[in-house]
Amino acid sequence: MTAPAPEFDGVLFFPVTPFDAAGRIELDVLAEHVDSRLPFAPGGVFPACGTGEFHALSAGEAIDVVRATVGVVGGRVPVIAGAGGPLGHAIEIARGAADAGADGLLLLPPYLVSGTTDGLVAWVEAVAAASDLPVIVYHRGTARYTAEAITRLAANPKVVGFKDGTGDIGLAQEIVLAAEATGRELRFFNGLLTAELSQGAYRGIGIPLYSSAAFAMIPELAALHYRAYTDGDESTRMTLLREFYTPLVRLRDETPGFGVSLIKAGLRLRGLDVGSVRPPLVDPTPAQEARLGAILDDGLALAERLDTAAVR
Repeated sequence: MTAPAPEFDGVLFFPVTPFDAAGRIELDVLAEHVDSRLPFAPGGVFPACGTGEFHALSAGEAIDVVRATVGVVGGRVPVIAGAGGPLGHAIEIARGAADAGADGLLLLPPYLVSGTTDGLVAWVEAVAAASDLPVIVYHRGTARYTAEAITRLAANPKVVGFKDGTGDIGLAQEIVLAAEATGRELRFFNGLLTAELSQGAYRGIGIPLYSSAAFAMIPELAALHYRAYTDGDESTRMTLLREFYTPLVRLRDETPGFGVSLIKAGLRLRGLDVGSVRPPLVDPTPAQEARLGAILDDGLALAERLDTAAVR
């Protein structure tokens, strides 16, 4: 029996995976990280995904992260576990995530190789068959979905969503239209790095949800952006994009992998010792970290100013 498709009402939270000085996962710090963000009303929590360094976790570590997250969330919002990579690895995590109490899977791309549409559909269906959890497919890297692939996958009741990480707006529009033609109501997500900057365009093609790595680091401002986005307050949203997200993206684009590294650095700057990133990612230099600190300080001041103005 397939579990029901999760509903998401709020910005989507992708927590980091904390490590100690020896590189071991710190589950207590993870619990503190997740618990501290729940008051900001995320629509769902996605542990052991991209921001959580899925690429650097063993299957057992990923399952431990999911189990700890489920325990903290306590059913208040959906918990969607990352799964993917080699087929056996993906199946092992899918089963472990189900046993840990997750509400669904975000299916990250297969490892290294890409195949035909037939092969990709078969890969998704093999992972989906491993548990009763609903599956959201992630379109990026070696997982290149076509409108035909989504039409075929929509026939599988376990496939409930599509997350775009390529930025090909035209193809994403084709996929949305193809899914609508099947009569299925799939959940569509914008999964680009710092998705707030591109979400206006994605909303225009029928993709209303987006992932937010920034929420893990500065939920005060990320939640404010989400409220402005859902309320149609374009003046506030543009101010946030111009004064916070654009400087953050400029810093992020200086070094590969900073979509994760900066989030962990920001958490450390704000007092939560989540440790470093695992290789092959690298931490920011002291100069870059100082610039990030200034961006965060300005962002917090901006959030306070905009919140105060909204109350008046």
